[in-house]
Amino acid sequence: MKRMMLAALLAVFVTPIAAELAEAGPISRACMSSPRKQKSPDLCRCIQKVANQTLSGAEQRRGARYFRKPEKLQEVRQSDQRTNEVFWKRWKAFGQAASQACR
Repeated sequence: MKRMMLAALLAVFVTPIAAELAEAGPISRACMSSPRKQKSPDLCRCIQKVANQTLSGAEQRRGARYFRKPEKLQEVRQSDQRTNEVFWKRWKAFGQAASQACR
């Protein structure tokens, strides 16, 4: 009986926290810590959802670095390295999808 009550309490309190943590991915965290004035929790959550649909975890972590220093992304765009070209194309597609979905 005690185990069932403990399991029920955990389900009530832990499930919403776990869902919130799942939404707080690298893009969402970078968005919220960025210096941009128009950021909001809802906007950053939306952008993270689009990132989850369009970018791998590694691409999200890499891209999150550019929220603080977007000028560094220009170096990636202009690079001749194949890996940077692939990343730039996926990042650009992500940005277009996020701008459509997160108005």
